[in-house]
Amino acid sequence: MNANDVRSAFLDYFVARGHERVRSSSLVPENDPTLLFTNAGMVQFKDVFTGREKRPYTRATSSQKCVRAGGKHNDLDAVGKTARHHTFFEMLGNFSFGDYFKAEAIEWAWDLVVRQLGLPADRLVCTVFGGDASLGVGPDDEARALWKKVTGFGDDRVPALGADENFWMMGDTGPMGPCSEIHYHQGDHLPCSAPSCLGPACDCDRWLEIWNLVFMQYERKEVGGPLGPLPAPSIDTGAGLERLTAVLQGKQSNYDTDLFQPLIARVGELAGKRYGDRDADDVSMRVIADHARATAFLVADGVFPDKTGREYVLRRIFRRAVRHGKLLGIEQPFMATMCEAVADMMGDAYPELRERLSVIVEVTAEEEKRFRATIDRGLGLLEEEFARMQAAGDTTVPGERVFQLYDTYGFPEDLTEIIAQERGFDIDRAGFERALEEARERSKFTGSGSEAVAGVYKELASELPPTQFVGYDGRGVSGRGRVLAIVVDGKRVDRAPAGTRVAFVTDRTPFYAESGGQVGDTGVAQGPDVEVRITDTRKPAGVQHVHIGEVVTGALRVGDELALQVDADRRDRIRANHSATHLLHLALKKVLGEHVAQKGSLVAPDRLRFDFSHFSPMTDEQKRAVEDWVNREIRANRDSRVDVLPIDEAKRRGAVAMFGEKYGERVRVVQIGGESLEFCGGTHVARAGDIGLFKIVSESGIAQGVRRIEAVTGAGALDYVRRLETDLAEAAARLKVSPSDLVARIDKLLAEIKNQDREIRELKAKLAAGGSRDLLADAVDIGGVRVLATATEMADPKALREVGDQLRDRIGSGVVVLAGVDSDRVSLLAMVTKDLTDRIHAGNLLKAAAEVVGGRGGGRPDMAQGGGKDPAKVPAALDRVKQLIADATAT
Repeated sequence: MNANDVRSAFLDYFVARGHERVRSSSLVPENDPTLLFTNAGMVQFKDVFTGREKRPYTRATSSQKCVRAGGKHNDLDAVGKTARHHTFFEMLGNFSFGDYFKAEAIEWAWDLVVRQLGLPADRLVCTVFGGDASLGVGPDDEARALWKKVTGFGDDRVPALGADENFWMMGDTGPMGPCSEIHYHQGDHLPCSAPSCLGPACDCDRWLEIWNLVFMQYERKEVGGPLGPLPAPSIDTGAGLERLTAVLQGKQSNYDTDLFQPLIARVGELAGKRYGDRDADDVSMRVIADHARATAFLVADGVFPDKTGREYVLRRIFRRAVRHGKLLGIEQPFMATMCEAVADMMGDAYPELRERLSVIVEVTAEEEKRFRATIDRGLGLLEEEFARMQAAGDTTVPGERVFQLYDTYGFPEDLTEIIAQERGFDIDRAGFERALEEARERSKFTGSGSEAVAGVYKELASELPPTQFVGYDGRGVSGRGRVLAIVVDGKRVDRAPAGTRVAFVTDRTPFYAESGGQVGDTGVAQGPDVEVRITDTRKPAGVQHVHIGEVVTGALRVGDELALQVDADRRDRIRANHSATHLLHLALKKVLGEHVAQKGSLVAPDRLRFDFSHFSPMTDEQKRAVEDWVNREIRANRDSRVDVLPIDEAKRRGAVAMFGEKYGERVRVVQIGGESLEFCGGTHVARAGDIGLFKIVSESGIAQGVRRIEAVTGAGALDYVRRLETDLAEAAARLKVSPSDLVARIDKLLAEIKNQDREIRELKAKLAAGGSRDLLADAVDIGGVRVLATATEMADPKALREVGDQLRDRIGSGVVVLAGVDSDRVSLLAMVTKDLTDRIHAGNLLKAAAEVVGGRGGGRPDMAQGGGKDPAKVPAALDRVKQLIADATAT
């Protein structure tokens, strides 16, 4: 069976037994700030297990894409070196939410593994929980009896293991329970480091866990508290597709299966090498195959390489792959090609890979381009470090520098150590580990980017029907609704008097709840004896519209019938801005390319903000082209169209789905203008002409590969133009010219300032040169080299350079080092005449001096500039320079 067969067989088996086949959730967990990535199949069902969320089914099965890297999973360097370490993997699972329990789970697991998939029973062992006094839980005799009944095994084939192996907890509190694991015997010929192999409890490769069945039957309500029975015992199982496929294909390494071998073969083609010829090359090929999978899937789910959180983890994964490519001798960018291969292999099971392929390719190509330039700079930095160490007589590369090479330039410490040893140096490994730990602390994951949903709103979502939104009909700004629930200070109440800040839910509402970047509506709710001023509307748990505001008069009660009135003018401005984002998205694709994808948005009454994938600032011509295209669509004034369609039909029509958004089986599709067609639940204009005017206010970069446009429309655009007119008129008045002459007047002033700056520099240089005889008199002989290392009051770097040029020319053969001292800063200049650069490097002199005065700098062998912030240490810096020259001339 190939891997696709294994995945299908598993899912089809449980669908035939009444399970809902549920699509894999995103690798970016929703509403769970505790997780870096989705790392198990049960993550998307977490709230279902706790009872905070209800689903229309009680049985489910899925193949969940998972990533385990970063956070507590810090074994990235093991990937490629072992048979089963991966960053990305697939978790097959079946789940019961208070429906069936141990008997069915065990019977079906055995039937699927042995009778359907054909694994030999004589090579399997089924472990159970052996009890733990600290938990107050005895051995799972029920599971053992069920396994013996189903398999015919004796006790020796159903061993009991401890809590570390066979007891699962969702966290310190919440559902938990014993586990049963199915282990496959790979053979006693495999090595085991223990004096006597411990069987399934051993860490060796002789026994391989292929499926874990978790029996959620207990609940802990407070940290350290006792375990009580879970009201609705549930099932959560997980089988790694990679491991199961390896066993079924008779492979002892996951990398030898058809999940990886085509990717490894592609790496071999790019490198001109064959897998199996050399161990070190094999490791690199496996690393690239694994990391290409993780990269493609993470980018498809909207994670782009960057400096913090999950983006930083992706950057480390990606750069590790590129470095291994260089070790294989691949000198041209290759990761985009590898990600294309991943999409080709896995696009049937995960269509998002093909739908977002252009973005995946663009992101990976740009990241690799940047990183390859960084690697070359890193090698140059290492050579400079060796030169500095040689000049200073040091023998150990500092740990901070080793970490800089690791973190910024992708050099693992073992590679730096190898290069250093080739040059006769060691590395400060302890210092590297300290710097690494400090960096881990700085980049600790602090949340998923979405707020965890308060328990009260999950409770409402479980008990109350979804809110019926009536804001699409007609103008959709008024309606009536009955109050179903009131929340004050996070707790449900039946009544809220005047002056109370409240959140309340009605059965129907015209108020749009913040979603998809569109802000929530504001307005007023009124009853016979109550008025509530609504300042926001949200959907904390995704199904009810929660109105947030203050009771102005009377008292709000559950059961009240209210007249709900949205602020109509504000809604109109929001609609215009929202419809404009749709046109903007399409315009960007037309002007910049199909790689453009929405990365985020804000639709407010006064402006719109649109974040999108692109890798360089837009030119003025591109911005004008985008504005022109959008405004042409506005002037054409076509009617908008809204359809509710099955999701597959919407995709066939070419409707664009947004990164990170979850969609049901039926979706709302909005067409604005003649071509823009997007999935969208927001409110929009009736025709494109209602937008009025579209004007880009700014365009900027907010992260690597992500740009941001802010724009205004309609009344907001008119306000913007009027502000510009006011500012222009005031600037012209201050310069005493008409607005039409303002640019010419500014050009004239800038030219005058430039001439004055040049005159000031020339005067400073002349003043300094006038005393140059005194400066040159400070020159001393060091090892037969004439050296001028002195301080001056001239801190302007350009003027210091001009004086340095004069002194170097006058000294003939020698070294000039000047420290320009100001009250709180130091400018440094080092110059070495051409005949001495083979012995004395100006850049090294400057770098050493800058470190002493608390700064940085560097440069060429003949000239270098830099600075610092501690003038008091200038004498010590100049002494350091003289010592370096003495050391260089002594050899």
